[in-house]
Amino acid sequence: MPGSTKTMGVFTVGGLVAVTAYTVALGSNGWLWFGWVVLGLLTVAMAASRGA
Repeated sequence: MPGSTKTMGVFTVGGLVAVTAYTVALGSNGWLWFGWVVLGLLTVAMAASRGA
């Protein structure tokens, strides 16, 4: 896994932890979850394009 894709993966996992903590502490925010899903899809797309 190249460095940029690995970095995106770390940010995606960190973002999931942060959004989950926010949801537990302050309640759900749809925009945060939407942003995390977009980040996750970008990470998957980067990994797929590197593997192809």
